This record gives sequence, structure tokens and C-alpha cells, in this order.
Amino acid sequence: MSEKREEKMTEAGEEEKLSELEKKMGYHFHSKALLKHALCHTSWANENRLGHAGSNERLEFLGDAVLEAVSSEYLYHYYPDIPEGDLSKIRASLVCEPALAYDARQIGLPDYLYLGRGEDATGGRHRDSVVSDAMEATIGAVFLDGGFDEAKKYILRYVMDDVEHKQLFHDSKTKLQELIQSSSESAPEYEITDEKGPEHDKTFEACVRVDGRVIGTGTGHSKKAAEQQAAYHALVSLGGRRSQDGTGILKTQKI
Repeated sequence: MSEKREEKMTEAGEEEKLSELEKKMGYHFHSKALLKHALCHTSWANENRLGHAGSNERLEFLGDAVLEAVSSEYLYHYYPDIPEGDLSKIRASLVCEPALAYDARQIGLPDYLYLGRGEDATGGRHRDSVVSDAMEATIGAVFLDGGFDEAKKYILRYVMDDVEHKQLFHDSKTKLQELIQSSSESAPEYEITDEKGPEHDKTFEACVRVDGRVIGTGTGHSKKAAEQQAAYHALVSLGGRRSQDGTGILKTQKI
């Protein structure tokens, strides 16, 4: 097979993958090159000698600013009686690293990232920091390609959906402790129950107990991430919800 023909086949396959991602995102790019740029991690740019401008970091910077504007406006109208301090806390929970990584995985974004061989081999495709940054970069790309209104639609569709549920992502361990101690003298206890995979790409499993009873389990690529997910699942299973008085305190039935 000639080198040119092989190159054309590679380009056709890449075009098909990007089109597939567009469908999942619900937005058709005028410039697919812009979408690809949003998916390029620093490790890939370095490996291909593209320099800093070849990575998605500048798009991530832009997307972060657009996300802050859209989320602030949305919460301003969604919670008309809540003071600005509490609105800031809610916004932080919706745009924190684990929440944005969750949003990205709902689209299947990790499967489309361009990573350097080393980054990919060491689990970068599953790392919250890498995936959440790419999510913000796609927001920046949509903004540049289609303007503020299209970026807003994208954010509302995938980031600002299910607001009450997503608030539990932000520091779930602290929220769970506050929740349990508001109705009990007990405190949550965490245990790493298993670890799998090679040293450079481990997956940890954790559980959280109250009075010896398991109330949540979780997995993650670090012990902290596994414990946070266990706490998050505990909050969901206990029926944790945001108080209606705007205090941000989670309430549930007694343990």
C-alpha cells in the first residue's frame, strides 16, 4: 500500500471518529480541526513536536471562562432566593474536576482523546484531571466554532443537567460526614477493599461504613478517588438532598 493511500485511509478513519463524537455531543462543527484540537493532550502535542500551541490547554482556558458565565447565569435564575456565597459553592460543585469528568464520560469523550503513548499507557485516558480538562476544551471549541449560544446549549445539555444530583460530587466525604453526624454520633469509616492492575495504572476499590454497616462503595485510580466515590454513592443511597432553605446542608432520614 502506498504511503499516500495509507495516509488518506487514516484521515478518513479520523474524520469518521470525529463525526461520531459530534453526534454524541449534539453539535456539528464547521471546523473539525477545532474539535480535534480540543482533544489533544499536552503529551500528544509534545510527542508530535507541535509545541504548547498544539495542545488543548488554551481551549481549556477559554472553555473554563465560558462555563463560568453560563453556569453563573443558570444558577442565578434557578435559585432566585439563594445568596451569592451559596451560589458560588453550588457552582463549584458542578464544575469541579470529578463532576466535569463525569459529564465527559457521559458523552464518551475519553475514547476520543489524543494522548502521548506514555500518558495513555499510564492510565491518562481514565484520569479525572485529563478528562475534565478536555471537557472544558470542547466547550471552548464549540464557542469558537458556533458562538456563545451554541456553547450555552452544550453546557446546559451536559453540565447543568440534574443540578441537585451533581452537587453531591463536590467533596462527598465532607458532605457525608456532616450528614451522618447531624443524625448520629457515629462517623463514617473508609476501607480500601481491593486494588487491581499494574503499578502505573491501578484501580482501587473502597467502601464506607457506619457502625460496621457498608453504606457505599466506589472505585478510582487513587485511594482518595475511590473513597470519594464511595461517599458519593452513600449520599445517593441515603437519599441525601439539598435543603430547600438554601443553606446547602444535606438532609436525610436518621441512619
